[in-house]
Amino acid sequence: MPYKFTFDLSRIPRFFFTEITKVAYQKGVHKKVGRTAHEIIKKFKIQEATGLNLSDAVLLLQDLIDMQARNLLEREMFTQTRKRALFLPHCSRKYMDNRCAAVFDPNIPSYICAHCSPDCLINKAISFAEKKSYDIYILPGGSCVPKILNAKQYEGAVGVACGEEIMLSGKILKSMGVAGQAVPLIKNGCANTVFNIETLFKIL
Repeated sequence: MPYKFTFDLSRIPRFFFTEITKVAYQKGVHKKVGRTAHEIIKKFKIQEATGLNLSDAVLLLQDLIDMQARNLLEREMFTQTRKRALFLPHCSRKYMDNRCAAVFDPNIPSYICAHCSPDCLINKAISFAEKKSYDIYILPGGSCVPKILNAKQYEGAVGVACGEEIMLSGKILKSMGVAGQAVPLIKNGCANTVFNIETLFKIL
């Protein structure tokens, strides 16, 4: 279930994400962060940069902090896993029409990347993850995750999605005993969504 609003954090300074990591660590240690979300929104002028109203900006930021805190909490367990899957959003493909040569397999369900565009985010992610022996799925939606996890019995999973979907998927992973790591979209929507490829590489 995606957010009911769109956002684009791709032009926000990189230090913003460093700040989120720091706050997430504090949350893991102290459990309560208090007014930090409001302070970060004001400091980085998130409302002005994104056009989001305050409540949407707070929701987005709190989800990012919670996601990073969970990443930190589960990192050690994740590094001990062997059989891992990478879940990517199909909306991050360079093209969403017939210029993309990916084929959809409804039996999985997943798109199969044809590596047709060297500068496609999905192609870059897959090329790196394949070297790390991940099974890779390009999903039309987060609802496909439980079906794949049940069928394949993965020990670890990395997911790229908007914060809200990551939080929902995190609950599913926990209930199934799968160690998870997440990479948030920094620009959402129905097409041309964006995630930080370097962040994904580090997590993988």
